[in-house]
Amino acid sequence: MRSVLRSIALPLLLCATLAQAGGQAPSDMTDRVLPCTACHGKEGRATPDGYFPRIAGKPVGYLYNQLRNFHEGRRSYPQMAHLLTYLTDDYLYEMAAWFSALRLPYAAPPPSVVSPRMLREGEALVRHGDTARKIPACVQCHGEQLTGAAPFIPSLLGLSHDYLGSQLGAWRTGQRHAQAPDCMADIARRLSLEQVQAVISWLSAQPVPGDGRAQERTPDKLPLDCGSLDAKLPQPPTGSAR
Repeated sequence: MRSVLRSIALPLLLCATLAQAGGQAPSDMTDRVLPCTACHGKEGRATPDGYFPRIAGKPVGYLYNQLRNFHEGRRSYPQMAHLLTYLTDDYLYEMAAWFSALRLPYAAPPPSVVSPRMLREGEALVRHGDTARKIPACVQCHGEQLTGAAPFIPSLLGLSHDYLGSQLGAWRTGQRHAQAPDCMADIARRLSLEQVQAVISWLSAQPVPGDGRAQERTPDKLPLDCGSLDAKLPQPPTGSAR
C-alpha cells in the first residue's frame, strides 16, 4: 500500500513543485528536490523503512549517472522513471550536485541478527573476495573504508540490509544492468545465495567512518575495467539547468 501511495503522490508533488514557478524549475534547490525527499527522506538522509537509500553525500558522478540510468531504462523503477521523464541532463546534474555536497551525520547501524560465523564470512568476501569463484574483493573498487571513490563509485556503508539485498538481486536477475563490461552483474551472479546473505549482513551492520566522504580516485586508476561503475559514461554537463 505504501508503494502505491507513493506512486500516486510523487507525480502530484512534482507537478505542484513546478507549478510554484509557473511551470519553470524553482530557483531554490530545496524546493526543486522535494519530490526526491518524499522517498529518500529529508535532505536525502534515507527513511526508516530502509528500502530507499541515502543519497546525501554520495559522489556526484554516481548520483548523476544513476539518474540517467533511470531516465534511459538501465535501472527499472517506474516511479523514478516517471519523475525524470521530462528533465534535462543539466537539471539532473544540478540535482546530483546538490545532494552530493550535503555533509550530514549517519545514523548508527541496527544490530545484526545473523550468526558471528556469517558475519566473518561476509567480511572475508568484502575484504578478500573469493578467488575460486573469480569474485573480487569489494574494497578493490569501493575503497578500503568502503565509502566509495569519487566521482563515480558509491559507498557500500550506511545502507540497509533490505536495500543491499534488493540491489544485488537486481544485478543477478538483470533488472539492473550497466553498459558493458557489466562487472557488477557478473559478480552478483557468481555469488551463491549464502554469500549474498553474508555480504549484505556484514555491510549493513558496519558504522560509517567519519563523514562517509568518498576517497578521490580517477576512473583510469580503477582496478577493474567495469562498465557498471559508469566510468565510461560522458562527463556531466557544464551548463545551467535553469
